[in-house]
Amino acid sequence: MNTPNIAKEDILNAFNYRHATKEFDASKTLTDEQINFILKTANLSPSSFGFEPWHFIVVQDKELRELLKPVAWGAPVKLDTASHFILGLAMKAPMVKHDAPYIEHMMKEVKQMPEDVVEMYSKFYREFQERDFTLDSDKKLFDWSSKQTYIALGNMMTAAALTGIDSCPIEGFHIEDTEALLRDKFGVDTDKYGISFMAAFGYRKADPEFPKSRRPLEDIVTWK
Repeated sequence: MNTPNIAKEDILNAFNYRHATKEFDASKTLTDEQINFILKTANLSPSSFGFEPWHFIVVQDKELRELLKPVAWGAPVKLDTASHFILGLAMKAPMVKHDAPYIEHMMKEVKQMPEDVVEMYSKFYREFQERDFTLDSDKKLFDWSSKQTYIALGNMMTAAALTGIDSCPIEGFHIEDTEALLRDKFGVDTDKYGISFMAAFGYRKADPEFPKSRRPLEDIVTWK
Protein backbone atom coordinates (compact mmCIF):
# COMPACT_ATOMS: atom_id res chain seq x y z
CA MET A 1 0.00 0.00 0.00
CA ASN A 2 1.41 3.38 -1.03
CA THR A 3 2.11 5.96 1.69
CA PRO A 4 -0.26 8.96 1.32
CA ASN A 5 1.49 12.07 0.08
CA ILE A 6 -0.91 14.98 0.54
CA ALA A 7 0.57 18.44 0.94
CA LYS A 8 0.10 19.77 4.47
CA GLU A 9 -0.88 23.14 3.01
CA ASP A 10 -3.71 21.53 1.06
CA ILE A 11 -5.03 19.86 4.20
CA LEU A 12 -4.94 23.10 6.21
CA ASN A 13 -6.60 24.94 3.33
CA ALA A 14 -9.44 22.43 3.46
CA PHE A 15 -9.84 22.93 7.22
CA ASN A 16 -9.92 26.70 6.74
CA TYR A 17 -12.40 26.34 3.87
CA ARG A 18 -14.77 24.14 5.86
CA HIS A 19 -17.51 25.85 7.84
CA ALA A 20 -20.87 24.86 9.29
CA THR A 21 -22.93 25.62 6.19
CA LYS A 22 -26.27 27.09 7.24
CA GLU A 23 -27.89 27.01 3.79
CA PHE A 24 -26.94 25.00 0.73
CA ASP A 25 -27.44 25.64 -2.96
CA ALA A 26 -30.45 23.43 -3.62
CA SER A 27 -29.73 23.40 -7.35
CA LYS A 28 -26.46 21.50 -6.86
CA THR A 29 -26.36 17.79 -6.10
CA LEU A 30 -23.51 15.47 -5.19
CA THR A 31 -22.92 12.55 -7.50
CA ASP A 32 -23.25 8.98 -6.26
CA GLU A 33 -19.47 8.72 -6.48
CA GLN A 34 -19.00 11.78 -4.26
CA ILE A 35 -21.40 10.72 -1.48
CA ASN A 36 -20.13 7.14 -1.56
CA PHE A 37 -16.60 8.47 -1.13
CA ILE A 38 -17.72 10.43 1.95
CA LEU A 39 -19.53 7.39 3.36
CA LYS A 40 -16.48 5.22 2.73
CA THR A 41 -14.41 7.49 4.97
CA ALA A 42 -16.94 6.80 7.74
CA ASN A 43 -16.64 3.09 6.99
CA LEU A 44 -12.83 3.30 7.29
CA SER A 45 -12.87 5.40 10.47
CA PRO A 46 -11.30 4.06 13.66
CA SER A 47 -13.39 3.10 16.66
CA SER A 48 -12.65 1.83 20.15
CA PHE A 49 -11.61 -1.83 19.93
CA GLY A 50 -12.51 -1.59 16.22
CA PHE A 51 -16.12 -2.53 16.98
CA GLU A 52 -17.76 0.10 14.71
CA PRO A 53 -20.79 0.83 16.95
CA TRP A 54 -22.62 2.88 14.34
CA HIS A 55 -25.06 2.98 11.46
CA PHE A 56 -25.74 5.78 8.98
CA ILE A 57 -29.06 6.59 7.30
CA VAL A 58 -28.93 8.74 4.17
CA VAL A 59 -32.28 10.53 4.03
CA GLN A 60 -33.15 11.50 0.47
CA ASP A 61 -36.91 10.93 0.59
CA LYS A 62 -38.62 14.34 0.71
CA GLU A 63 -41.49 13.12 2.89
CA LEU A 64 -39.11 11.72 5.48
CA ARG A 65 -37.14 14.97 5.44
CA GLU A 66 -40.37 16.86 6.14
CA LEU A 67 -41.08 14.57 9.09
CA LEU A 68 -37.69 15.40 10.57
CA LYS A 69 -38.30 19.15 10.61
CA PRO A 70 -40.56 19.31 13.71
CA VAL A 71 -38.13 17.26 15.82
CA ALA A 72 -34.90 18.89 14.57
CA TRP A 73 -35.02 22.63 15.14
CA GLY A 74 -31.46 23.04 13.82
CA ALA A 75 -32.14 21.29 10.52
CA PRO A 76 -35.13 22.69 8.52
CA VAL A 77 -33.12 24.89 6.11
CA LYS A 78 -30.57 22.12 5.61
CA LEU A 79 -33.33 19.56 5.03
CA ASP A 80 -34.71 21.79 2.29
CA THR A 81 -31.43 22.61 0.58
CA ALA A 82 -28.75 19.98 1.28
CA SER A 83 -27.90 17.52 -1.43
CA HIS A 84 -27.59 14.69 1.10
CA PHE A 85 -28.73 14.45 4.73
CA ILE A 86 -27.29 11.81 7.05
CA LEU A 87 -28.49 10.51 10.42
CA GLY A 88 -25.70 9.06 12.54
CA LEU A 89 -26.90 6.29 14.83
CA ALA A 90 -24.99 4.84 17.77
CA MET A 91 -25.46 1.36 19.16
CA LYS A 92 -27.10 0.97 22.54
CA ALA A 93 -26.20 -1.39 25.40
CA PRO A 94 -27.73 -4.61 23.94
CA MET A 95 -25.38 -4.28 20.98
CA VAL A 96 -22.11 -3.22 22.63
CA LYS A 97 -22.07 -4.81 26.08
CA HIS A 98 -19.04 -7.09 26.43
CA ASP A 99 -21.12 -10.27 26.11
CA ALA A 100 -23.39 -9.06 23.28
CA PRO A 101 -23.80 -11.29 20.19
CA TYR A 102 -22.78 -8.37 17.97
CA ILE A 103 -19.40 -8.15 19.71
CA GLU A 104 -18.82 -11.86 19.20
CA HIS A 105 -19.82 -11.46 15.54
CA MET A 106 -17.31 -8.63 15.08
CA MET A 107 -14.48 -10.65 16.55
CA LYS A 108 -15.21 -13.96 14.85
CA GLU A 109 -16.84 -13.13 11.51
CA VAL A 110 -15.63 -9.61 10.68
CA LYS A 111 -12.14 -9.61 12.22
CA GLN A 112 -11.79 -13.40 11.88
CA MET A 113 -9.85 -13.74 15.09
CA PRO A 114 -8.64 -17.18 16.19
CA GLU A 115 -10.39 -18.56 19.26
CA ASP A 116 -7.49 -17.81 21.61
CA VAL A 117 -7.40 -14.20 20.42
CA VAL A 118 -11.17 -13.90 20.84
CA GLU A 119 -10.82 -15.10 24.42
CA MET A 120 -8.03 -12.60 25.16
CA TYR A 121 -9.81 -9.71 23.38
CA SER A 122 -13.07 -10.46 25.20
CA LYS A 123 -11.25 -10.32 28.53
CA PHE A 124 -9.68 -6.94 27.71
CA TYR A 125 -13.01 -5.55 26.49
CA ARG A 126 -14.85 -6.69 29.60
CA GLU A 127 -12.21 -5.16 31.88
CA PHE A 128 -12.34 -1.97 29.84
CA GLN A 129 -16.10 -1.69 30.39
CA GLU A 130 -16.26 -2.82 34.00
CA ARG A 131 -13.02 -1.38 35.41
CA ASP A 132 -11.29 1.18 33.20
CA PHE A 133 -14.22 3.24 31.90
CA THR A 134 -16.87 1.89 34.33
CA LEU A 135 -19.48 1.66 31.58
CA ASP A 136 -21.95 0.25 34.09
CA SER A 137 -25.22 1.66 32.78
CA ASP A 138 -27.12 1.72 29.51
CA LYS A 139 -26.64 5.48 29.28
CA LYS A 140 -22.87 5.26 29.73
CA LEU A 141 -22.63 2.57 27.06
CA PHE A 142 -24.65 4.65 24.61
CA ASP A 143 -22.57 7.75 25.35
CA TRP A 144 -19.42 5.71 24.67
CA SER A 145 -20.86 4.52 21.34
CA SER A 146 -21.79 8.08 20.42
CA LYS A 147 -18.19 9.18 20.98
CA GLN A 148 -17.14 6.71 18.31
CA THR A 149 -19.66 8.05 15.78
CA TYR A 150 -18.15 11.52 16.11
CA ILE A 151 -14.84 10.17 14.81
CA ALA A 152 -16.66 9.05 11.67
CA LEU A 153 -18.50 12.39 11.46
CA GLY A 154 -15.26 14.35 11.65
CA ASN A 155 -13.69 12.21 8.96
CA MET A 156 -16.69 12.62 6.66
CA MET A 157 -16.63 16.41 7.01
CA THR A 158 -12.87 16.55 6.46
CA ALA A 159 -13.08 14.30 3.40
CA ALA A 160 -15.85 16.50 2.05
CA ALA A 161 -13.83 19.69 2.58
CA LEU A 162 -10.77 18.17 0.91
CA THR A 163 -12.86 17.63 -2.21
CA GLY A 164 -14.64 20.99 -2.19
CA ILE A 165 -17.89 19.75 -0.66
CA ASP A 166 -19.61 21.61 2.17
CA SER A 167 -21.15 20.16 5.31
CA CYS A 168 -22.88 20.99 8.56
CA PRO A 169 -22.97 18.87 11.73
CA ILE A 170 -26.28 19.16 13.57
CA GLU A 171 -27.14 18.56 17.24
CA GLY A 172 -30.24 20.76 17.20
CA PHE A 173 -32.83 18.03 17.68
CA HIS A 174 -35.01 16.51 20.40
CA ILE A 175 -33.62 13.06 21.14
CA GLU A 176 -36.78 11.31 22.38
CA ASP A 177 -38.99 12.71 19.61
CA THR A 178 -36.39 11.90 16.98
CA GLU A 179 -36.04 8.32 18.18
CA ALA A 180 -39.81 7.92 18.19
CA LEU A 181 -39.82 9.06 14.56
CA LEU A 182 -36.96 6.70 13.73
CA ARG A 183 -38.91 3.82 15.24
CA ASP A 184 -42.28 4.66 13.66
CA LYS A 185 -41.28 5.95 10.21
CA PHE A 186 -37.71 4.81 9.51
CA GLY A 187 -37.97 1.22 10.72
CA VAL A 188 -35.15 1.60 13.24
CA ASP A 189 -35.01 -0.74 16.24
CA THR A 190 -34.54 1.94 18.90
CA ASP A 191 -33.80 -0.67 21.54
CA LYS A 192 -30.56 -1.26 19.64
CA TYR A 193 -29.81 2.13 18.04
CA GLY A 194 -30.17 5.76 19.11
CA ILE A 195 -29.64 9.07 17.34
CA SER A 196 -26.16 10.52 17.81
CA PHE A 197 -25.93 13.29 15.21
CA MET A 198 -27.36 14.66 11.99
CA ALA A 199 -25.22 16.02 9.16
CA ALA A 200 -25.91 17.77 5.88
CA PHE A 201 -23.73 17.74 2.76
CA GLY A 202 -23.85 19.77 -0.43
CA TYR A 203 -22.58 23.08 -1.77
CA ARG A 204 -22.81 26.38 0.08
CA LYS A 205 -25.26 28.96 -1.20
CA ALA A 206 -22.96 31.79 -0.10
CA ASP A 207 -19.60 32.23 1.57
CA PRO A 208 -19.65 32.60 5.37
CA GLU A 209 -20.43 36.10 6.61
CA PHE A 210 -17.59 36.10 9.14
CA PRO A 211 -14.03 34.74 8.88
CA LYS A 212 -13.13 31.57 10.78
CA SER A 213 -12.13 32.33 14.37
CA ARG A 214 -10.24 30.05 16.73
CA ARG A 215 -8.32 30.45 19.96
CA PRO A 216 -4.54 30.60 19.51
CA LEU A 217 -2.86 27.19 19.39
CA GLU A 218 -0.82 28.02 22.51
CA ASP A 219 -4.08 28.48 24.45
CA ILE A 220 -5.24 24.93 23.79
CA VAL A 221 -1.98 22.96 23.83
CA THR A 222 0.33 22.35 26.80
CA TRP A 223 3.76 20.79 26.37
CA LYS A 224 5.38 18.98 29.30
